[in-house]
Amino acid sequence: MKTLTDNADNAHNTADTTGRPAARRTLPGPDGLVWTVLRLHRTALWVWTAYVVITAGLLLWLWGPGASAAQQAFDVLGYSGAQENAYTDGFSFLGLGGSFDHRFYGPSTLISLASCAIAVFAAGPLIARELEQGTARLAWTQSVSPARWLAVKLAVPAVFVAVGTSLIVVLYRLVWNAHNHLLVAGIGPRSFYFSIGPATVATALFGLAVGVLAALVLRRTLPALLAAGVVQLLAGALRGNNWPFQHSPFSRLQPELPVYSKAITSSGAKVSDPGCYLSQKCLDRHDITGFTRTYLHSPDYWPRQLAETGILLALTALAVVGAFLVLRRYQAKNTHRPKKETAA
Repeated sequence: MKTLTDNADNAHNTADTTGRPAARRTLPGPDGLVWTVLRLHRTALWVWTAYVVITAGLLLWLWGPGASAAQQAFDVLGYSGAQENAYTDGFSFLGLGGSFDHRFYGPSTLISLASCAIAVFAAGPLIARELEQGTARLAWTQSVSPARWLAVKLAVPAVFVAVGTSLIVVLYRLVWNAHNHLLVAGIGPRSFYFSIGPATVATALFGLAVGVLAALVLRRTLPALLAAGVVQLLAGALRGNNWPFQHSPFSRLQPELPVYSKAITSSGAKVSDPGCYLSQKCLDRHDITGFTRTYLHSPDYWPRQLAETGILLALTALAVVGAFLVLRRYQAKNTHRPKKETAA
């Protein structure tokens, strides 16, 4: 009788003021596990958000007022004016200071640094540290399977990485389309053109998968950090101008970036650049009042980007599969060990 009364009291306590039974929380289920990952790594989430906001803000500034000085020099003296602006305004640090030509490549450096940081974070705080401290094994005893634990550990940061990097890539291509005529010709524009695209997002996801795999294989924070960082650095070094699909020892196979460049007379006619360089008198003599210059779309861009993206995604998938296989072996070793100790 007392048991029935206690059960009735418990049922009454679980009901809310409306008379409906209170919803039970099913932690740690999928939703609870996602929330746990977000709370546990909230500092990294804030750092990533700050990186995306700062980089996006820098790109928006380059899209607008950041290019005004170089644009004015180009309007007056053409490509020679843009060159003079690049050479006289000095260098910048990660997009801060210097000329537009130097500031333009600052976000690209930030992307490379972020890609390595993703791999290091995945190898250390995300996986290896929890294996060392035993918090992962504790989660597996709370009705969370190791496979689901790893799936959430991969999926949650992958969403933030993919969304943030995609936003930066889109903004970067907008800046390129609007102001590529202000960049000094050479290896810089060509390397940028063939490296920034969907493959940039795939590279970041590859770093995440490599970091997780390194953590599960080594199971120690420091060695996993070093291994993931080195692999991601090598992957980044192969990108851009040095990726096999974007570089060849035979010059005839080098992808080209055709440039459309003309001078504009006072009547609006487009003529060949008279080559006056920085001489205003020469420009007045040829009745030149403006210039136009832009890099045309290369037919090699999408084939090379899609090939690179496909290779990186395939490597990412292999790393993810390898991580689950290693986790399975790791779990098997830990489940067999207590049985041996009990039998002894």
